[in-house]
Amino acid sequence: MESIHIQTSSKNYDVFVGKDILREISFFLKNHFPNLTTILMITDETVGKIHLDKIVPLLSEWDPVIFTAPSGEKAKTFEVYYNALSMALENHLDRKSVILAFGGGAVGDLSGFVAASFMRGIPFIQIPTTILAHDSAVGGKVAINHPQGKNMIGAFHQPEAVFYDLQLLNTLPEQEVRSGFAEVIKHALIYDLDFYHWLKKEIHHLDSLTSEQLFESLTKGIKIKNEFVSKDEKETGIRAYLNFGHTLGHAIESEMGYGNFTHGEAVMIGMIFALKLSNEVSGLSFKTEEFISWVQKLGYQTEIPSHLSIERLLSKMKQDKKSLGGSVKFVLLEQIGKPKLQELSDDFLLGQLRNF
Repeated sequence: MESIHIQTSSKNYDVFVGKDILREISFFLKNHFPNLTTILMITDETVGKIHLDKIVPLLSEWDPVIFTAPSGEKAKTFEVYYNALSMALENHLDRKSVILAFGGGAVGDLSGFVAASFMRGIPFIQIPTTILAHDSAVGGKVAINHPQGKNMIGAFHQPEAVFYDLQLLNTLPEQEVRSGFAEVIKHALIYDLDFYHWLKKEIHHLDSLTSEQLFESLTKGIKIKNEFVSKDEKETGIRAYLNFGHTLGHAIESEMGYGNFTHGEAVMIGMIFALKLSNEVSGLSFKTEEFISWVQKLGYQTEIPSHLSIERLLSKMKQDKKSLGGSVKFVLLEQIGKPKLQELSDDFLLGQLRNF
C-alpha cells in the first residue's frame, strides 16, 4: 500500500493505493466522522452488479443508502443529478452525512457535484473502480455534462480521501483499460520524460499489465496530478496543462454522443493532434509517428472518426473551458515535460484538422 498526500489551498487529503484498501474505509469513517449520520453511496449499474457486495458489508453499521446511476457518461445528466439529490433529501441526509463515490470517473464526477451542491456542500469520498479514475478522482473537479459541452456544469469540491483498491480493476474490459491508460500516458508527456521512456519500454500490451506495472503507473500518475493541483487548485494557471489532448478529445466525445466513444480513446486522438501541432508551432522535436505506432499496438484509434465534421469539431473546441472570447487555446508541448498554452486561429486549426 502507498499513501499519497494531496495538498490544495482548500483541503489536504490522502490517496490510499494498493490491494484490500476497501477494508480501511470503516476505520477511516469512524476516525474522521465520529458523528456520522447517514451514508449515501452512489454507484452505477455495472459496478453495482460486480462489486457492491464487496463494500456494503464493510459499512453495515451505517446501513448505507444506495443510489444506482446508469453506467458511463449517461450518469452525468441533469436528470440523474436531480434524482440523486432527491434520494438524499428523501433519506434525510444532513451536514453530518457523507457521500461515497463507488465507480469510475463518471460516478465520481456525479457524486462530487451532488456533494458540492447538497446543503451547499457535504463531505464525500472517492472509491475509484477504473484506471481512468486515477486522474478524475484526484483534484476536486466535479461536474455533469450539457449537450453543448462536457463537464460544463460543476464545481471544485475536494474529497475527504481516495481509496484506490487495485483489486477492483481486475474486472475491467480492455476498452476501459485503454481509456484509463491514456491519462497515464498524458501525465508522462506533460511532466516526466523518464516516466514516458519507462512506459514505452515496459508497456507493450494493455491486456497483460502486471500488478507491478499497474501500481507504478497509477501512483506515478497521481503524484504528477498532485504537482499541478497543489499549485493551482482552481485552474487559473498551470492546472490547465492537465487538459493536454482534451480540447479535441472532448469535442470528439460530444460529437460522437457521450458514452459512444470512451474518454481516454478520444483524448489519445487529441494528444496526437496536439503533438503534431507542437511540432509545427512550439518547437517540439518529437517522433510522432513512432508514438502513433506504439499506441496503435496498445489498441488505440489514432484518427478522428471519418464521419465527424471538422467544422463542428472546431465549434465544440471554441466552447472549451480554456477558450476565451471564442478563441481556441491549446495545451502544447515545447518539449516532453514542458507544456504551455497557446491560442490558435480558426483558419490554422481547420487546415491542421483537414490534414490530420
